Amino acid sequence: MDEDRFFKASIAVVVLFVVGVVLKLARPVLIPFILAVFLSYIIDPALTFLTRCRCPRPGAVLIVLALMFVFLYLAGALVYSSGKSLAAELPRYQDRLGDLIRLLEKGVGPFKVHLSSALGKLDIEKIGAVILSAIGPFFELLGKLLLVFLFLVFIVSGRERAVTKVQKALGAGRAGRVRTAFEAINGQVRKYLVIKTVMSLVNGLEVWLVLTLFGVDFAALFGFLAFVLNFIPSIGSVIATVLRVGFAFFQFGTFWPPFWILVVTSGLDAILGNFIEPRIMGKGLGLSPLLVFFSLFFWGWLWGIPGMILSVPLTAVIKIVCQNVPALRPVAVLMGP
Repeated sequence: MDEDRFFKASIAVVVLFVVGVVLKLARPVLIPFILAVFLSYIIDPALTFLTRCRCPRPGAVLIVLALMFVFLYLAGALVYSSGKSLAAELPRYQDRLGDLIRLLEKGVGPFKVHLSSALGKLDIEKIGAVILSAIGPFFELLGKLLLVFLFLVFIVSGRERAVTKVQKALGAGRAGRVRTAFEAINGQVRKYLVIKTVMSLVNGLEVWLVLTLFGVDFAALFGFLAFVLNFIPSIGSVIATVLRVGFAFFQFGTFWPPFWILVVTSGLDAILGNFIEPRIMGKGLGLSPLLVFFSLFFWGWLWGIPGMILSVPLTAVIKIVCQNVPALRPVAVLMGP
C-alpha cells in the first residue's frame, strides 16, 4: 500500500515537472493563444448583438474581427512609439533628478535622506535603458499581435463547429450534460472578462483624462499602462500610480501637481475597485488574496510580465471551471476568500 502511494506521488511530481517545462518552453505560442481565447470571450457580446440584429454570422464575424484588428494595431503602435519616445526624452529630466536629490537631502525637520554618494552621478540615460529592458517582454508580446489575431480568427470561426463535434462524439445524453456545463462555464467566464476589461478601460480613460487636464506628457501611454496593470489586483494599481506620479514630479519639478494627480486618480481608482466593480461583478468570483499573490508570482516567474498580467484572469477562469465540475468543487471552495 505504501509503495502504491509512493508510486502515485512520484508520478504526480513527474507530471507536474513535465507540465512546467512544457509551459516554459511553449511560452511564445501559449501566451498569444491564451490572449486570443480571452479576446474571443470579450468580443462575444458584440458578435451576439450583431447576430440578433439579423446580421449574417459570417458578416458579423468579419465586422468584429476587423474592429479588433484595428484596436490591436492602434494599441501596439501607441505603446511602441510612446515607449521609445519616453526613453528618448528621459535625459531631459536629469536636472529634475538633481532637484529630487536636493529635496530629499534637505528633508522636512529631522527627516533627511543622504543620496549624493549613491545618486549624485546617476546617468538617467541608463534609467531609460533599464526601463526599455524591463518592458521588453511586453513589447515582444505586442510584436506578436498578428499571431494573436490569427488565433482569434480560428477560435471565433470554429466555435460553433466545436459544439457540433462534441455532440457527435459523446452522443445525445452525455453531450447534453457536457453542453450545459460548457454553457455555464462560458457564461461566467464571459461575464468576468467583459466586466474586468470594461472596468480596466474606464480606469485607463480616467487616468488619461486627468493627466491630459494637468498637462502631463505621454498621458495616453500612462492611461494604457493603467488599463493593462488594472488586471493585476492591488500591486498593479500601485505600480501604475507610482509611475505616473513619479513622472509628473520629474516633469513639473514641484510638489502640488503630482500631489493632486495622486489624490484624484487614487480616489477614482478606489471608487471603481471598491464600490462599482464589486457591485457589477458580484461576490461569486472572489479569490483568496494569498492565492492571488501566489499566482501572480508563479506566472510572473514562468512567463514574465505577460504572465503577471494574465495570472489573475487565468486563476479566475480555473475557479469558474472548478465551480461547474462537481468533482472539482472542493478546489473552488479552497480558492475562495
